[in-house]
Amino acid sequence: MDQKITALRTQKRNSQRVNVHLDGKFAFGLNRVVAGWLQVGDELNQEKIKELQDKDAAEIAYQRAVNFLSYRPRSETEVIGNLRKHKTPDEQIEKVIDRLKRSNLVNDEEFARLWVDNRSDFRPRGGYALRMELLRKGLSEDIIAAAIENINESELAYQAALKRSRTLVNLEWKDFRKKLSGFLSRRGFNYETTSLTVKKVWEEEQHNKLQSDLQANEV
Repeated sequence: MDQKITALRTQKRNSQRVNVHLDGKFAFGLNRVVAGWLQVGDELNQEKIKELQDKDAAEIAYQRAVNFLSYRPRSETEVIGNLRKHKTPDEQIEKVIDRLKRSNLVNDEEFARLWVDNRSDFRPRGGYALRMELLRKGLSEDIIAAAIENINESELAYQAALKRSRTLVNLEWKDFRKKLSGFLSRRGFNYETTSLTVKKVWEEEQHNKLQSDLQANEV
């Protein structure tokens, strides 16, 4: 049996939602986007009501995903995990992901590039560590390989070691090597890169210290 829309009222606590009244009584709420084509006097049957409610649930899921993405870029797997945490049905998740991809709000290739660039700029890591991080984000091996194929591990190791060495400058060589090697190893750099980098940074630090001492003695 059809029911007539007798009122469409914006919710007081959420201006993006509309309360739909049927035959003089509150029936359900809808997102403004979903309710946009409804008018007082329209008649709705149960099939149409279910269609509207399904669209509303899909819009809620989509807006939740957009909000999740607003804080920082996310991988597709992260978005799916967040939606599942909120009990979103898999059928709706699939539609949300498709919509996000069409808008380029979810793009694993771009996410991987941004992740590697960010790490390289602020917390340099070796290819192994980057690969493991991106695997945990749910990215495929092909996407990861493309994102890390052009990184310069020697330069990244040097930049990471240079920052860390500032706290180790007063140590003897044995302790300096042990601590800086452990640091670089935890950052995912291989043994060869780590050994060469530690030696290079040590020699530079010793040279700088010698220069500083000579200048002090000249004064």
